[in-house]
Amino acid sequence: MSSTPLEAAYRICGRIAAEHGRTYFLATRLLSAPRRPAVHALYAFARQVDDIVDHGAHADPGTELDRLEARLRAALDTGPATVADDPVLLAVTDTITRYDIAPAHFWTFLHAMRMDLPGSPHFRSRYASMAELREYMRGSAAAIGLQLLPVLGTVVPRAEAEPAAAALGEAFQLTNFLRDIAEDLDRGRIYLPADDLTAFGVDPDLLAHCRRTGHTDPRVRRALAHLIAVTRGVYRRADPGIDLLDPRVRPAIRTASALYAGILTEIERRDYAVFGSRAVVGVPKRLRVAATQLMSR
Repeated sequence: MSSTPLEAAYRICGRIAAEHGRTYFLATRLLSAPRRPAVHALYAFARQVDDIVDHGAHADPGTELDRLEARLRAALDTGPATVADDPVLLAVTDTITRYDIAPAHFWTFLHAMRMDLPGSPHFRSRYASMAELREYMRGSAAAIGLQLLPVLGTVVPRAEAEPAAAALGEAFQLTNFLRDIAEDLDRGRIYLPADDLTAFGVDPDLLAHCRRTGHTDPRVRRALAHLIAVTRGVYRRADPGIDLLDPRVRPAIRTASALYAGILTEIERRDYAVFGSRAVVGVPKRLRVAATQLMSR
């Protein structure tokens, strides 16, 4: 059965989400069918940028990021035909237009991604405080929540739901930082606030030692426990915002929130052993949480 280029582009985005975002993709299965393609397109775009910045997809990531932004701006100005050769850009351009998503959220996101690029004037590999880290997360995480909000829909004016949507994006990002400490160290980055680490006697050399040995020093363990508590506070701040969403999407967002917060619990269960392997929520629990939300609809 034939399909239009746009339909094919959305299917490709769905495959990207299924392959790379297991927790994310499972939560989207609880969304109504019309919303899923748009959510997959937003995920696939973020993944495309991540591949440029972090996974060596291009020899000159800065130039490629500039090219990608220029093509998206042109497509939004003149129509999606200009990006027909790129399924992800085609789908995300349609999603932005269809759901009236503010393009500024995408420029904010791309600015934050340039902060990850060595050689960029915006590059940062360390963050002195949570305030500095939050400035990065304004683009890398909060902007993602704000991109999603028009797709999900709200029962209040959109602006009233935006702070909680941004907070949930931040909670997810902080969870990723705690889970991915080892991978980030391998890239020469530390996405944990230095002043919080210093309060527990932790510095970059100690983190590097933990990475080399695969063992978590007691000082690092205490720092991680503190930062997990901080992150749980962000989840609590975001949680009331779920009730501001369209009732039909609440189970999906609650599932995503519960599964991501479950990563924190898994880190604790493993006694903060984050330097040798990655903490993940197992398939049985993911399915159990999703089923619980599905039954509550």
